[in-house]
Amino acid sequence: MTPWTVNRIKTCKGREKIVSLTAYDYATARMLDESGIHLILVGDSLGMTMLGYENTLPVTVEDMLHHSAAVVRGVKDALVISDMPFLSYQVSHEEALRNAGRLVQKAGVDGVKIEGGAFRAPLVTHLVRNGIPVLGHIGMTPQSVKAMSGFKVQGRQPKEARQLIADAKALEKAGAFAIVLECIPAPLARLITRAVKIPTIGIGAGPYCDGQILVTHDILGLYTGTSPKFAKRYADLGRKMKHAFAAYKKDVSEGTFPTAEYSY
Repeated sequence: MTPWTVNRIKTCKGREKIVSLTAYDYATARMLDESGIHLILVGDSLGMTMLGYENTLPVTVEDMLHHSAAVVRGVKDALVISDMPFLSYQVSHEEALRNAGRLVQKAGVDGVKIEGGAFRAPLVTHLVRNGIPVLGHIGMTPQSVKAMSGFKVQGRQPKEARQLIADAKALEKAGAFAIVLECIPAPLARLITRAVKIPTIGIGAGPYCDGQILVTHDILGLYTGTSPKFAKRYADLGRKMKHAFAAYKKDVSEGTFPTAEYSY
């Protein structure tokens, strides 16, 4: 199978839907890769799904390095992108380059994702010129949850919509290879997708994007928190896991495990 690269993702525009999911560990990454997922994001959503935080803000570069390296070890073909966590790229371009470089050099990821629109364009250019592919992210940006007063749909007002279109064009010009559109109205996502020549990857942005991404824990029923409206559940593994744990507890408590079959 031909490995997925940044250029291959870009050529999907208008030809093939990009399929993306999140992963935070070796085993999940390996299964996603073997299932043919094109792009695997090591999201800072691991703060909630893996580390038990209320949001993504406490996640550190060290957290991302640890989990990203595990994901990379499980992947042969998919493109692996790592989120840059809060305050890892906002302070200065130099610090952003250093942190992004660590993720590429030490964890082995193929690129990084940063949140923000036109005002991030100079940083995107700086990273790309230094050999680090960048996946943009506009709309509802989780690292700005405090400023946005919660997780809310963005771009419903005409002024906001115009700004998001301008943001997408600025990120394209700056060198981003694709843009995540999160929690924006489907008609606006369609306009943005038509306005840029690079792929758009939607999450809660309707069917008109060039691809889709969801949090793996949401589609498998593994996250105990409230799943967003846009996250379709494809399996209820959380319930099955609880049943398995309860059955194991029962067997051990009653002395029916281990039997001779499981003994030396």
